[in-house]
Amino acid sequence: MARMERAEITEIVQRAGDLVAEHYVFADVGAHLRDLLADRSAAGAYGALVDPPALAGVVTEDLQSVNGDLHLRVKHHPEPIADPQVEADLLAAVTAEAARALSGIARIDRLDGNIAHLVLAPVLFPVELVGDALTAALHVVAGADALLLDLRDNHGGDPRTVALVCGHLLDQQTHLVTMQQRDPTKTTQSWSPAWVPGPRFGGSKPVYVLVGPQTFSGAEELAYDLQVLDRGTVVGERTRGGAHPRDGFRLHPHLELTIPVARAVSAITGTNWEGTGVHPDVEAPTADALRVAHELAMAALRQ
Repeated sequence: MARMERAEITEIVQRAGDLVAEHYVFADVGAHLRDLLADRSAAGAYGALVDPPALAGVVTEDLQSVNGDLHLRVKHHPEPIADPQVEADLLAAVTAEAARALSGIARIDRLDGNIAHLVLAPVLFPVELVGDALTAALHVVAGADALLLDLRDNHGGDPRTVALVCGHLLDQQTHLVTMQQRDPTKTTQSWSPAWVPGPRFGGSKPVYVLVGPQTFSGAEELAYDLQVLDRGTVVGERTRGGAHPRDGFRLHPHLELTIPVARAVSAITGTNWEGTGVHPDVEAPTADALRVAHELAMAALRQ
């Protein structure tokens, strides 16, 4: 990988600051971070970071130093990246990733007691790419007496895919979250669908949601929504705590700047899981969460 020159580093950092000031959901914090990066750059904090991974790490530390937003970062990609702001290139990349990951449906098992174990990983891909496959998986588990929804290795994804899953686990259309954007005229609400094709698992049978320290972003929303709606019992360890949907910007062939452009606000709690993570209802080591959830489901069905 080619080493960067000082002038290129300065340009990358300046562009990162300008983009954060322009797009970050919290405008005042964005302006502060632009000034912080400029001051740090003028002081020579980045000039020696000629390797893209090193620059990404230090700039990310500075971006997260004000409010700890884990979605606000410079991400290093070992392979050259397309510009995330070019929709056709982004769609092609995500489509290929979804195909390699079998639409994010990592595993389906039938456990003792007619209990279904559905693993969604590595992410919740855009619903227009995986809606058919995900619906088919949810149809498979619809006849189970209890569901273990495993998000322990799920790193985030599309809020619309969250809504689709919730639609299969609820009996009626439900307001999940409001996405509050920097521009209040663009604020949107997320609802579970009023109708889904085929059978639903429904809103009455037991659901256990498995989470851990790797569960992040959209996967956290799915766990949080089901928890605050009293629709699912969350089992495992506290999640990472990222509640801000983000956009990506290409700074360099190997560097992507991700900027949160909205904040999710629960229709039930009026807040979210940003910085705090989703706290399990039943704490268990991540590796033991499946066993614990299965035991809880068996006990619930016996009752």
